[in-house]
Amino acid sequence: MADDRKDELRIVGGHPALDLVNTVAPRLPGDTGGRDYLPDPADLLAWSRRIEIVDPAEAEAVAAVWGSAPDLAEKALRATVEIREATYVVLAQRASGVGQKPANFEQEQGPAFERLMLRWAAASARSMLVSRESGPGVAELRVGTSPALMIPDRLVAAAVDVLRTVQLRQLRACPVDDGGCGFLFLDHSRNGSRRWCSMEDCGTRAKIRKLSARRRSASTV
Repeated sequence: MADDRKDELRIVGGHPALDLVNTVAPRLPGDTGGRDYLPDPADLLAWSRRIEIVDPAEAEAVAAVWGSAPDLAEKALRATVEIREATYVVLAQRASGVGQKPANFEQEQGPAFERLMLRWAAASARSMLVSRESGPGVAELRVGTSPALMIPDRLVAAAVDVLRTVQLRQLRACPVDDGGCGFLFLDHSRNGSRRWCSMEDCGTRAKIRKLSARRRSASTV
């Protein structure tokens, strides 16, 4: 979806890391004109709660820390934006439908991977290995144990997860060349034919445009 189409951001990525990438709308390579849906820490916290990166109790803890230390809130926001942009650089050129890529896209890959690696290393250092009584294994790795940086730590963990596990045949971008928004998403359709971020949004608009074009063409015959 594009920034001027709906006031509330659609969650259509199919993975938290892709939903993070899609917090700029429209999402176009090398473009800075899209609307940023995470302009401040309050919006970041509300969005994180919406996609369930944090639960209600954790959100309260984050809000308390950020409220008493605004500098920590801004630090978390900056980290989140860095993770978002690095993830987009790495994934966008690998997604079908993204349209023409900037000439320097290849050169951006190395620095983007490095930024994600450094963020993941820092998040790992703040993680905890906690024993558990049931489930696979005898312990679980808890990422994001410090409220101040809980959200970016969990988001970089999500980014690392999608980079490690994504099936490239499922990674798509809403086709900008046909008027789509450029959002990244995972195509889990049975025959791998999903083309739009959402048929109710970009897909419907594309159909309307094509129908209008056919009608205009017919009227001039």
